[in-house]
Amino acid sequence: MRRPLVAGNWKMNGSLESIKSLLDGVKAGMSDVKQAEVAVCAPAIYLPAVQQQLQGSDIAWGGQDVSAEASGAYTGEISTSMLKEFGCKYAIVGHSERRAYHAESDDTVARKYAAARAAGLIPILCVGETLEEREKGITESVVARQMDALINLEGVAALADGVIAYEPVWAIGTGMTASPEQAQEVHAFIRGRVAALDAGVAEGLRILYGGSMKPGNAQELIAKPDIDGGLIGGAALDAGDFLGICTAAN
Repeated sequence: MRRPLVAGNWKMNGSLESIKSLLDGVKAGMSDVKQAEVAVCAPAIYLPAVQQQLQGSDIAWGGQDVSAEASGAYTGEISTSMLKEFGCKYAIVGHSERRAYHAESDDTVARKYAAARAAGLIPILCVGETLEEREKGITESVVARQMDALINLEGVAALADGVIAYEPVWAIGTGMTASPEQAQEVHAFIRGRVAALDAGVAEGLRILYGGSMKPGNAQELIAKPDIDGGLIGGAALDAGDFLGICTAAN
């Protein structure tokens, strides 16, 4: 049985004061989280504070991005060894905002996944379509292309060491949410594509929904057979909302 994962992505939000308050609130409510694994992915500059506050707790943490390069003249980049040094377990790669605003290609994302995996981090590979792509009826081909870049580079077995997050880009920060049926359809496609190559990897692969999951819709989404939790944006910035999603995974 796949253990649900609820991972908060704080994006470019937070301060030392707000992070302390947020994590104090989340830690206080963890006794009600019976099933889900919980993680938070913080801005890199705040990872030392997150490590200090979460060390010894049941909450994991990670980076919102990571470089494919080990070290060198890559100004502004964060390497896998840097994330590891601050106790990170996870690293998000290929978030739709990185693809759109920083022109990250499928190949670049695949290399980042490979680097994170090689360093012992658990990469969270984000895939998903824009509204225009959905309206054209090419959701599956877009998601397949994004997945295949990694599979072609590392082989399908690499997915056994990571997580996939399906992000319908049109449902992020827009107030729109894919229906549970729409989300399940794409999650099932993702698992089926992996299963065609390796049924064992597909069975163990956690696939998260990353399109504006909230306490009000989390239970219905996570109840779907191929949705194994959520990659949470805005709701992860409120301890009560985030805990509501985590307890929905029970």
